[in-house]
Formats: sequence, C-alpha cells, structure tokens
Amino acid sequence: MVGKKSGKALLREEGLERTDNNLDLTTWPQVNMINQKNYYTDYLKRDDQILALRLQNEDARNRMTKEARDRDRALALNGRTDPDGEIYGNDEVLPDETAASASGQEVWGSKIVVVHPGSQNLRIGLASDALPRTVPMVIARKWSSTESEDETEGPLPKRVKFSDDEHYKAEKLFGDEFAKEYGEMSQELKVHMRNNKRRVLPNSKEVIVNFNEKTEPENISEHNDPQRIDWTEIPKDPTQAPDFITGQAALRIPDNSRPKYRLFWPIRNGVFNEKDYASKNLLYQDFATIIEDAIKAQLSLKRKAEWAQYGCVFVIPDLYDRAYILQTLEMLIKDFGFGRVCFIQESLAATFGAGYSMACIVDMGAQKTSVCCVEDGMCVEESRINLKYGGRDVTDNFIRMMLFDHFHYQDIDLRRRYDYLLAEELKQKFCTMNEAEISQQLYDFHLRAPSQDTRKYLFKTYDEPLLAPMGYFRPTIFDHSQRMQGRRRLIDRSYDLYDGLPNDPMSPAQLAVIQYATGNPAFASAAAAPALEALTTTANTSTPGRQPQLNLLNRLNNESEATPRSSEAGSPAPDGTGTPQLGRAASPGAVAVQETANAQANAAAGALQQSIQQDKTLPIMPLDVAIITSITHAARGDERKFRDFLGGVMVAGGGGKIVAFKQVLEERLQIMQPAYARDILVGSPPRDLDPQVLVWKGASVFGKLSVTNDSWIGQMEYDRLGSRLLAYKCMWSW
Repeated sequence: MVGKKSGKALLREEGLERTDNNLDLTTWPQVNMINQKNYYTDYLKRDDQILALRLQNEDARNRMTKEARDRDRALALNGRTDPDGEIYGNDEVLPDETAASASGQEVWGSKIVVVHPGSQNLRIGLASDALPRTVPMVIARKWSSTESEDETEGPLPKRVKFSDDEHYKAEKLFGDEFAKEYGEMSQELKVHMRNNKRRVLPNSKEVIVNFNEKTEPENISEHNDPQRIDWTEIPKDPTQAPDFITGQAALRIPDNSRPKYRLFWPIRNGVFNEKDYASKNLLYQDFATIIEDAIKAQLSLKRKAEWAQYGCVFVIPDLYDRAYILQTLEMLIKDFGFGRVCFIQESLAATFGAGYSMACIVDMGAQKTSVCCVEDGMCVEESRINLKYGGRDVTDNFIRMMLFDHFHYQDIDLRRRYDYLLAEELKQKFCTMNEAEISQQLYDFHLRAPSQDTRKYLFKTYDEPLLAPMGYFRPTIFDHSQRMQGRRRLIDRSYDLYDGLPNDPMSPAQLAVIQYATGNPAFASAAAAPALEALTTTANTSTPGRQPQLNLLNRLNNESEATPRSSEAGSPAPDGTGTPQLGRAASPGAVAVQETANAQANAAAGALQQSIQQDKTLPIMPLDVAIITSITHAARGDERKFRDFLGGVMVAGGGGKIVAFKQVLEERLQIMQPAYARDILVGSPPRDLDPQVLVWKGASVFGKLSVTNDSWIGQMEYDRLGSRLLAYKCMWSW
C-alpha cells in the first residue's frame, strides 16, 4: 500500500508547482474588472467630444470675441475718452456695419455662391445678387451623330408607326388612347364653358383643321429677318473645335455642324440621367463641368484657387437620392475646393424667399413637380411628394394637340435643337388657362433653322392652349413611355450600413402617390391608405381623419407577420457544416433566436423588394389630388393646421407661370374640399418676384444667415469625418 503523499509532492510530481518567482507576465498595466452594478461613461455624450459640434462652439466663441473687439474699436473711433479711461460714443453704430467698413466695404453675401440645378435650367449667382443667372443645364460633346439622328429613339413627340400603304390621318398620329383622352377633355371643357355661360361654337374644330391644312408657309430671306438667330460657330478644323460646349451656346450649335455634337442633359426628372449615359464617371463629369463653367463665365471667378475663400449653398430636392447628395458634397469640397458647403431643400428655400413661416409649396419644374408643407422653418417629412411631370410635358402635349389638329409644320421634332427652342417659345406665348380666351385665334410664328431661309407659318388654335396645361390635372394624357428607362442602371440605391436596407428618404404621402399610380395597395404603406381613401370621401366632411405616422419598423413587422413561423422540428442544416440542427431537443431560447433571425431576413428581403418595386413605379397623380394628399399627411388630424395649409398654397417654378393657372388650381381645390372653400387660397410670390427664381432667392437669404446657420460643412472636418458629417449638419433627418 502506497502511503499518502503531501500536497507539495503532488505539485512537484505533476508539474504544477509554481516556478515564476511571482513575476508578472507583462509590463502592461492591468485594468481591474468593472463593477457591473455601478458604472458610468460619458463617451460621445458631450458636445465637445463630437468634432462637428466642437467646431461650431469654437466658431461661436470666436465670433463673440470678434464682435466684442469690433464694438470696442467702434466706440474708440466714434467716441471720446475721459481722463478716467471711460469711453463715451455713439451707441447707434452697429458692429456689423463697422466690421464691413473695416474690411474694405465688402458686400454682405458676396463670398457665398448659391447653386440651384434643375432638369432644364441651372440658376446660379452670389448671395449678394438680386437675381440669379439662368444657364441651360446641358452640355454638347463631340459625337459621331447628333441626338436627332438617333434612329432608335425616333422623333418627338413620339408618333405611332404606320405602314406605307395606309392613308395618313392626323387623328391617328398618336394612337387611339391619346385621341380618346383628348376628345374627353375637349368635351369636358365645352360642358364647363356652357355652365359658365360662355359661348361655344359647334364647328370650331372643323374650321381650324381646314385652315391649318391649307395654309402654306411664307419664305423670308435671311437679310430680311431682323430677328435671325446667331448660331454658335464651330471651327472647320476638327482639331481646333472644342471638345465640349455648355450652356446657351450648346443649344445654338447647328445640327449639321462639322464636327458633330450631341447634347447631354445630366439631370432628368430631378435625378441623375442614367438613360443617356454609358458611364457613371462621364455623368458625374458632365454634371460638374456645367456648374464649373457657369461659375467661371457667369460669376467671373476664373481661378479655382480663389474658391477656397467662398462658401456654397446648394439646393436639393425635398425627396432626394442619398447618392446624389454624397456625390455633390464630394464635388463641391474636393473638386471645386469651396471653403464651406451647406444644403437646403427646395420647399424650405421657397419659404425663405417668400417670407412665409407656414405654407404648402408647389414647385413646378420642367420635368418634375414637388409638393411639400413647411412649418416653422422645417419641411414636414410626411408630406413630401415628387411627381414625374412638369413644364416640358406641357410643351410636348401642346405640340401633339396641334399636330392632331393638322398643324402644317408636321415635321417638327423636339430632338432637333431649333425645334425644341421653337416649341418652348410657342408654349410661353400661347398657352393659357383663361377660358375667356378660348375661341378661334389666328397666330403666326417664324421657323429659323441654320443654313435655311426663315419660314413664316400662320395657324389657328381653339382649345389646345388651354387643354395642354390641363394635363397637370389629368397626367394620363402625357407620354410616360420612356420616363423610367435607365433608372438604377448606373447608380445603385443607397443602403443602410447596419441593417443593409435601402435608406433613401420616403414619405407616407409619396407612398400614397405610388399606390394611386399602381392601384395595388400591397406596394404602399398601410399608413398611406387611409389618407388616399379620405381624399375620395371627404368632399362633404369638415374634419380630416388623423393619419398615423409612417414607421419603417412597423411596416417591416407587418410584412414579417405574413411570413410562416419556423416549425418545432427545425430545418436541416447544410451539408458539410458544423451548424447544429434545431430539433425538439433544442432550447426554447435557441428556437426564438432562430425565429427572430428568419423574421429579420424575410423583413429585409421584403423591404428590398418593395424599394425595387417603388423605383419601377412612375409616381403620377393629378396635381390637385397631390396637394390635398400632402396637406392631409402634414396636418395629421389637426383641423387648424389643415386650414392653415390650405390657405397658404404657393406656386413656385416656371410651370406655374401659365396665365390664370393659380385661379384654376384654386377652383379645383375648392371643388375637392367644399367644406374649406373659404379657407383655400393659392398665392404667388410676394413683391412680384418671378416664381422661377423664388427658390434660388430663398437659398441666398439662407446663405447670409451666418450667425444662426450652423449647417456649414468645412474642408477640415470633411477630410476627417467625410459624409458622416451630414448626420450633424443637415436640418432634416439624414
């Protein structure tokens, strides 16, 4: 029997005896365990720990110090000092005025560039300017063929193809659907005019059709035309011809120039034009080139080295693509080298320009129309709407109606540059919404084409000038066949960094528009459906129902509830992996975790599919219905707000400059909401300000609010934090 061994012997025999002489394994200081019952951290809980906020506080302190020094200097210069050292001066001297005089009479806002890009025009200027410069948002590049020579696209307006042996009929030129829509609109107009005691001639259409068919154009030699166009001259030597031309000069390039040039429009329907570009880099390059050339030519800022002394206020849509904002910010900071940059939304800028604190802004652009309610200097996120039609569609619609009524210039093609300029001129001159002007009218226009004699056309119109802009209230008559082509072909949607879901902004009002366009409630939020139903049932009600606020998590949860739950037996694990199978022996906690993971995966897949479907759906809705939809979501059941927004509808943009458009819009809103007829008011910008420049004017006012504006992004902080700064700098939820 072996005797019992001592503990030291066991340690020595088993090799467990400690032999390190109590030396530490490392010289690094050892951190004691945190007491889980009582611990606290202030990490990222103070403003001075966030770079963006810390720089704002430092700027505020520096500004206060500078103002104090300027005040003391002003008192010393304009006052007198007594023997005791006290200063007596003129208290009416303002620090800002003194600082301006001391800095060499620099005009307030002269160091801030305001940029408002659009689908058709770019408005740019200094914040100190009274009005902006307007430059076409187009660039002409050397190309093998012009845009009018593209056989795959065909002429605009888009015609229906006929066989050679079929007899030509203008009534069939655009298909039966257009003819039906046009006939219904003409009949509705006649009924409306009779109800308003206006005279309607029974054979007006036949008279203008016969006149337009038989009238021949008159040729005018070039030396007898006092308003001939000066076309852009291109050097005959291809090596000396510029690679690109921007602005108005690009639209004046002859179609038969040598070398040939092709026009590109980087912005289409309010977003990047992915249809006409084969490369994302070329799209970004053209977008930057147009703005850069406009700054150099229109603002006389030739040297980019000086741009570091300037700030830039950039106007963005209310409903934007995050990729558009990120690319623009990088362009302004890195490529242009501006010292600081800030963004402002279109509707908010419009209220700054008009001086309104609460309004429903209807911004009617060339290819998009946006509706948004603004309250107390903030855009109501639930009310933002973006419709994909605008003034360019009215131009196209007017030309189609004239061709339908046997317009003699049947070869008009809006892809040709001189025809495009002619169509815009005809719309601006003749389109009206005043019923008193609807009669047989005789007009004329001059067709000026390069290397051709001027041709003078006589034509008659009846209801075409009024029915063309009426498409705003009946957008199905517009041509939407190529509207969504190329969407997401080059630039993918933005995804959240943590959950991988699409995070481009969306609003309940916009989802209601998508539901209206698709007619399928599965593609819209449950929060938007009651609002749309209320629009059709509140004609005789007095108080709109309260609409719940859209929540992304609620929508995902609703979608995940339709997903079948995992069975208790569990699914088999993949072959060749060590993943344990969740069977009946698995713990309830593991089953719950697996079910939660499946629900989250299904919800993410559903959200991605919903975002893809939304991109494929063209958001169109009658303008009056869209305004009521936006106001309904902005008021959220508050009758007082509902009345205030109805009384503060303001039309901005060039699309609203049609004669009597505001009166027609107000009348249609009153028909939709008869209980609030006395409260509805559609106004125009104050002080006779051009509605086309209202948004730019508001952005210039915003840029000059140097003391209260804390949304500026500087170069140093952008170099350190990049686009993460937008979460602290934007005035809306980024």
